[in-house]
Amino acid sequence: MKIKKSKVSPRQKMINLMYVLLMAMLAMNVSSDVLNGFNLVDESLSKSTANANVQNEALYKELAMFMEKNPEKVRAWFTRAQLVKEMSDSLYDLAQELKIRIAKHADGKNGDYNNLKNREHLEAATSVMLAPGRGRGEELYNAINRYRENILNMVTDSVQRQIIDNNLSTDVPRKSTTLGKNWQEYHFENMPAIAAITLLTKLQNDVRYAEGEVLHTLANSIDLSDVRVNQIRALVIPNSKNVVRGGQFTAQIILAAVDSTQRPEIFIGNEKLDTESGLYSKVCNTTGDYSLNGYLMVNDGSGIPTRYDFSQNYTVVEPTATVSASLMNVLYAGFENPVSISVPGVPAKNIAASIAGGKGTLRPDGHGGFLVTPTQIGENIKIEVTAANEEGKRQSMGQYEFRVRQLPDPTPFIEYKDKDGNTQRYRGSTPFSKQALMSTNGIVAAIDDGLLNIGFKVISFETVFYDNMGNAVPEISNGAQFSARQKDMFRKLSRGKRFYISHVKAIGPDNVERLLPTTLEVIIN
Repeated sequence: MKIKKSKVSPRQKMINLMYVLLMAMLAMNVSSDVLNGFNLVDESLSKSTANANVQNEALYKELAMFMEKNPEKVRAWFTRAQLVKEMSDSLYDLAQELKIRIAKHADGKNGDYNNLKNREHLEAATSVMLAPGRGRGEELYNAINRYRENILNMVTDSVQRQIIDNNLSTDVPRKSTTLGKNWQEYHFENMPAIAAITLLTKLQNDVRYAEGEVLHTLANSIDLSDVRVNQIRALVIPNSKNVVRGGQFTAQIILAAVDSTQRPEIFIGNEKLDTESGLYSKVCNTTGDYSLNGYLMVNDGSGIPTRYDFSQNYTVVEPTATVSASLMNVLYAGFENPVSISVPGVPAKNIAASIAGGKGTLRPDGHGGFLVTPTQIGENIKIEVTAANEEGKRQSMGQYEFRVRQLPDPTPFIEYKDKDGNTQRYRGSTPFSKQALMSTNGIVAAIDDGLLNIGFKVISFETVFYDNMGNAVPEISNGAQFSARQKDMFRKLSRGKRFYISHVKAIGPDNVERLLPTTLEVIIN
């Protein structure tokens, strides 16, 4: 069976000629009548593209039929055809997206490129294609070059190669009016919206033409005189190999190159699957790595049942989410606040974060998290999170806002070792061993509330003793250590006596000096 390759019709040649003529007239600043001509060319190109698409789809269906009859022989050509379809659809869809963007820029959010009102709009194409930082012209230029190179590698006919190369060329003509312009500037700078849309429609037409030529080449490369099925394989097609705990593992189980008049019997383990569609579903409640094993039974041409085994691995993972209570989104100024940032499905190494507006610093902590240090008390900060996708492109994952507060005041206490050698903290108002008191060197101060554990440097403090007459005897210590006079007073204290530690001055990691309002009462045991 020989597939006939369609030639370029006279109508298509006329359309191409009209397009070239209109482009030349546009350069001469012609009247609005020429813009009407662009509408006619665009409509003709669209119809030609639709016809080419119908022919291409018919070729895809024939290749799929050949693949079903003889997968071993056809698979290589069929795989190339699928690649051609993927590449062609990608460039076609990019052009379609740009047409929509230009129409909406010219006519507003309801703009329709098939019914453009402001056809002469000169800024729409320039903005969409050439705007600094967001113009899509270079993206289109690179996409055309990649597509042309890949397609030409699949076409053997020298004449067709030349046609495709010319149609998809991104060379800029050498003339005075194009001096210094690149391809995208030459085609879209100050170009009326209707002309830019027509140019993109022509590109779509050229894509479908090139796609058709490759499909004819692939189809004619297949020897169709022998169409026997000589290999059958059981396949499992899962929706996803990674399943969140509590979700479902779903897979399509099919038999490749099977006769459509009979359906195979499917067995998971040794239990028959009661389904006509081959859809398998299972609730996954336990995390871990699993394997779906089974086999299909189908009758061969002579009616003898034949078994085909299959196996598919999948993984059940814990559900991941980031939950932030509305009353706890607080960061402390001058302090390295630990922050955990995660994006479901993205490795930690591909996640990056920054602080908007320069209101602090952010750095990795070396363990997969981040340390955020705000600088301005009372002003909210926003943490911007980005993640790299599989292609290496960075994508914004959103902004997360936090309130910035000053570190709360720490609590003073006496740190000592118990009989087992463990560090303990005496916070006052309960009996305290005189032996433990004499073994300590001074006091410490820290925020230790179960959520934070932040140490402060004690600058000075005061101890107040009461003599037998009830007179207060204050003793001041510079620094965190007990003075010699304070130590001497401790030795004179008997059981049941008490003294007070007050006027504690301390400075924290935010470099803010503060006088602590807390008084530590020490009762001697």
